[in-house]
Amino acid sequence: MTRTIDIQPTAARPYELRRATPADHGDLFIAYTQIVDSGDGFPHAPPVSRADFDDYWIAHSTAVWIIRADGQLAGAYYIKPNFVGRAAHISNAGYFVVGAYRRRGFGRILVEHSLREARRLGFDAMQFNLVFASNPARQMYRQLGFHEVGRIPSAVDGEDAVVYWRSLNPVGS
Repeated sequence: MTRTIDIQPTAARPYELRRATPADHGDLFIAYTQIVDSGDGFPHAPPVSRADFDDYWIAHSTAVWIIRADGQLAGAYYIKPNFVGRAAHISNAGYFVVGAYRRRGFGRILVEHSLREARRLGFDAMQFNLVFASNPARQMYRQLGFHEVGRIPSAVDGEDAVVYWRSLNPVGS
């Protein structure tokens, strides 16, 4: 079932947030490869093939959501188990916002939505394994209750990476 939510991160226009469908996968691949090619995020080395993208972003994900503005892909996220077996209750998520749509609140909308969605899907925690130390979203992650639980020196091209974790259980439970 596709669920659509109209949101307005700016007063200018409504934006659509919904589960991705196979018809969105081409746009997701193009946006993702542009981000990887520019070195703007994710540890993949360019070029990323469609098969590699599908395996990483689509095939193993429990849910993939997109946000569109004026019919254009503005960003997306996936949720998947971070581990297998007895630790599969901990989710992992990956996010991107297309360059032209950054600094408009889309990243926060995606992260906040993913926290609710991961809980709805039965996960009780979320962990980010490799957040570049230079990533400006780190402040937002802390504001949203994530804790830095580790640091990986020189993880990608000499840059440190940070591991974040937070509970998805309601406060007081």
